[in-house]
Amino acid sequence: MGLVHSFVLVLQQVSGVMTVPTWNSFEALMAGWVFARRRTVTGMIEAAGLIGQRHHSVFHRVFATARWSLDRLGLAVFDVFYTWCGETVFLAVDDTLANKRGLKMFGTGMHYDPMLSSRGLKVTRWAHSWVVLGVIVRFPLWPDRPFCLPVLFRLYLNKKSAKKHRRTYRTRPQLAVAMLQLLCRHKRQAAFHLLADSAYGGESVLGSLPENCDLTSRLLLNSRLYKAPAERRPGQRGRSRKRGKRLPNPTQMLDQRGRRVTVDLYGRKTRLRIVDRVARVFKVPGRDLRVVATEALSGGRGREVFYSTHHAADAITILQWYSQRWSIEVTFQECKQHLGFQEPQAWSRKAVERTAPVA
Repeated sequence: MGLVHSFVLVLQQVSGVMTVPTWNSFEALMAGWVFARRRTVTGMIEAAGLIGQRHHSVFHRVFATARWSLDRLGLAVFDVFYTWCGETVFLAVDDTLANKRGLKMFGTGMHYDPMLSSRGLKVTRWAHSWVVLGVIVRFPLWPDRPFCLPVLFRLYLNKKSAKKHRRTYRTRPQLAVAMLQLLCRHKRQAAFHLLADSAYGGESVLGSLPENCDLTSRLLLNSRLYKAPAERRPGQRGRSRKRGKRLPNPTQMLDQRGRRVTVDLYGRKTRLRIVDRVARVFKVPGRDLRVVATEALSGGRGREVFYSTHHAADAITILQWYSQRWSIEVTFQECKQHLGFQEPQAWSRKAVERTAPVA
């Protein structure tokens, strides 16, 4: 059983990251991956019709001991789609859980599951936690829909797992920064723009951005905002100030007069009241940000605050940039539902609530 010729041509563009024997085995596994019902290595071998032709350990070694780099493969995939990205390469970063079974599986641990949790019930699952960096592209057939294609991955180990496996503990934002710096070094001439939620919009990411990368993310409503410090006067004593005059926080900004706009976000028209200004945050006082505070006039989104290091952009553009981040959530859902990224969930949300203790 073979692959469609056009798919083979796409795969061959990234074949340089592997040796010829490893690539031949990988291409055979890809054929099985497309047609397999259950996407395990054994299931892929069976679907590709390779049982009895080669020993199964040859295909298991592709992922266990073969000498190829996941980062090099991801960068090669990025090069394939680079021409579709336009002048500015938009990126999205987030983390997702892949449910697993077995206590001896490497890197698993108990992680908070936002999909099954609510405000009154926090659910944890035994799973892998993957931090994923994807590139956002728009294809001519679907110009109005952004697609997020994952290119770089890092497995997050909680403190207990990191200690058990003798690894240096790194937070999820630290893993995201490592991948971002790797990609930005790979294409130094390109202009990147990272889209991230509030978990990846704090000091550890904002203060470590590469020179050729901007960031659009979210802030808290009570975030402390400041003006840029005044220039140092001749003969002035003492150290230079890091921060200027304190500015109203986002909540106070929304108490002021704003403008009402209708914006096309997430595929629908949304009515908002917007107040924006250029400011700096307390933890990273050396960088100007365009802070956009919004209040929904219809729907249940309430008050929200966004910011962008591209402070020359207008508020509506920043909101439209951030809305593209949702494409990575769609990618996670489709990978789990259609591509076998994780094992089927044993518990539904209702099953979790039934087993929760009654107050």
